[in-house]
Amino acid sequence: MRLLHFADLHIGMENYGRVDPASGLSTRLGDFLSVFDQVVDYALANDVDLIVFAGDAYKTRDPSPTQQREFARRIRRLAEAGLPVFMLVGNHDLPNAVGRAHSVEIFDTLGVPRVFVARRPATLRIETRRGTIQVVALPWLVRSNLLSKDEYRSLPLDKLDVRLAEIIADTVAKEVDDLDRSLPAILVAHGSIEGATYGSERSVMLGQDITIPKSIINNTAFAYVALGHIHRHQVVNENPPAVYAGSLERIDFGEEHDSKGFVIIDLDDSFKATWHFVPVKARRFLTIRVQADYDDPTDRALQAIARHDVHDAVVKLIVQARTDVSLREDEIRRALADAYYIAAIVRETERSVRSRLGDLAVEQMTPLDALEAYLKVKGVPEKRARALLEHAQQLMTR
Repeated sequence: MRLLHFADLHIGMENYGRVDPASGLSTRLGDFLSVFDQVVDYALANDVDLIVFAGDAYKTRDPSPTQQREFARRIRRLAEAGLPVFMLVGNHDLPNAVGRAHSVEIFDTLGVPRVFVARRPATLRIETRRGTIQVVALPWLVRSNLLSKDEYRSLPLDKLDVRLAEIIADTVAKEVDDLDRSLPAILVAHGSIEGATYGSERSVMLGQDITIPKSIINNTAFAYVALGHIHRHQVVNENPPAVYAGSLERIDFGEEHDSKGFVIIDLDDSFKATWHFVPVKARRFLTIRVQADYDDPTDRALQAIARHDVHDAVVKLIVQARTDVSLREDEIRRALADAYYIAAIVRETERSVRSRLGDLAVEQMTPLDALEAYLKVKGVPEKRARALLEHAQQLMTR
């Protein structure tokens, strides 16, 4: 049996794009749809039996009708070709109010054949061309659901998260107990597994993460664990293999060097999984750094640009130069004419303030990271800073 696992599509990200005058839509929409098309085309041409989407179809909880239409068109291509599609609800798919529909609920409501959506922890049995597979779903968990219960309302955040981890472990254990061991089973989860390395999802994160203990995924009842939420492709467990597919398209310069793609999994007759990563052709991001010192900064910048392939890339130029020499920005922009988008032409004359932000790039900071850095720069006393950070964290988790 062959599975295709992808995640974190985030249709609707429009940074570093322009408005197409013909359609009125962001040109970046085309980037995200292009990589999705590559997934669909591969599945249809390579004997895939089941599509597994591990959450976050859109950038926001309220996608536009156009974004929903384009997502649905591609899901329909798969379903009409006889491929079952399993979709997990991620944090970007969830509504911000009780009773509102999540962003992919329409597939359930319409009863679209061969499309399965999981908003709550459960086990689904899905028929494929090569037999039945059990899919244990662990969607994004909302901390506020627990806070609505009186016995948890007064718990501090750290103890609340310990209780949540226990509930997650108990829930998955119950689903495992009910599995039919004569059939293959996989776990599909959207969240942060203990020990995973973050990427740029920190900059677009909605709410504060709950860390899922690694022990939950380290269960050989599962042939494979398909993960979503973290944008950097990585393996967090070997047996069973637990893999973040990563996001399909780059969101910002924090993902400049990350490979983008999806995962193909082959299950043999004993349910042993072998897998490999398939890269997609995502939009290139390119940072060009220029150290001008006492030379003409524009000439040094033009030389640096000539040494790089800027064609169809999102480009950021950073020039370190003296304060008394100006940049001839019009010449620089002409040299970057082949770029897809000029994100910034930045002149740096002093690095001391930036160094105090720590090791994280701005694009990789969560709101809490940014607040903590700001408080340090402003010299806020440690005790007051801790109190402010604690209150901010509570606001973001309720």
